[in-house]
Amino acid sequence: MQVSVTVAVVGASGYAGGEALRLLLAHPEVEIGALTAASSAGSQLGIHHPHLRPLADRVLLPTEPDAVAGADVVILALPHGASGAVAAQLGDALVIDVGADFRLNDPRDWQQYYGSEHAGTWPYGLPELLHAGERTATAQRALLSEARRIAVNGCNAGAVTLAIQPGLGIIDEGGIVATLAVGYSGAGKAMKPHLMASEAFGSAAPYAVGGTHRHIPEIEQNLRVAGAANPRVHFQPILVPMSRGILASVTAPLTGEASHVRAAWEDAYGAEPFVELLPEGQWPTTAMVAGSNAALIQVTVDKHAGRVIAMCALDNLVKGTAGGMVQSMNLALGLPETLGLTTIGVAP
Repeated sequence: MQVSVTVAVVGASGYAGGEALRLLLAHPEVEIGALTAASSAGSQLGIHHPHLRPLADRVLLPTEPDAVAGADVVILALPHGASGAVAAQLGDALVIDVGADFRLNDPRDWQQYYGSEHAGTWPYGLPELLHAGERTATAQRALLSEARRIAVNGCNAGAVTLAIQPGLGIIDEGGIVATLAVGYSGAGKAMKPHLMASEAFGSAAPYAVGGTHRHIPEIEQNLRVAGAANPRVHFQPILVPMSRGILASVTAPLTGEASHVRAAWEDAYGAEPFVELLPEGQWPTTAMVAGSNAALIQVTVDKHAGRVIAMCALDNLVKGTAGGMVQSMNLALGLPETLGLTTIGVAP
């Protein structure tokens, strides 16, 4: 098949950049273009991602506009706060940021949770995001199909949104509680004491306690798009000793009829290629989605507590980051949304 798209990756040495490359190597319409890095510039990619054998000898270039000139698509896989300056120097290429810089609509939310100037807002790269009044995610896909700049969702924000958005209208949107078990790759590659194996093995550790996690405004923004008037989310992530994966447990008071709950999730996801509502009684696990672009969901009603409970399992590096990037890229390029992606996980 003739290659039609050249894709450059800025920030190729990190986890997100590496996962983007792993998926792009399997994409039948993609040729890998320039790979850049900051402090790792001049080294071979294989030092950072030895599993990417076809690209192991590629030398990482400095992150400069000339390095990615001519690419049809530029992927920004940079630390939060770094994409804005780079994006401002790029031309007519399709630019997709897997960092947080362009996700939020409200500059005040950005300044409160990230502490710097807001770079702007791009179309949001979660194709399955419902819009108010929709039963399926038609409007979001239409938006992405016309985009030249895309901000991919945060992994935790995507998991919580997918878990609970079908329930808007039959839950109390002001009483949403989300507790997430998160793999350590979600914390990035930074060498920090609490991320060392000796600290992580055999231990579960909460972080961003007390409403301080940066994905909170993103989740609430998504729920407003989906039709919530004044959503309030208590969000608590917990690092657990696994390399990748998210299991989100999301609950909210039930305000509608219990008999309508499962039907709402079936309507939302019955035709989705990557989001699946599991058969009743089967609950998602992170092992079921490892390495895949699948998000597996289950929902039920806790009649004793009067609450809906929805769970979502996804791979934070695939469906939570690089897989969503490929979906969004495909839509923006007019390619089949599923091209280069799989729902088949890796086991054991």
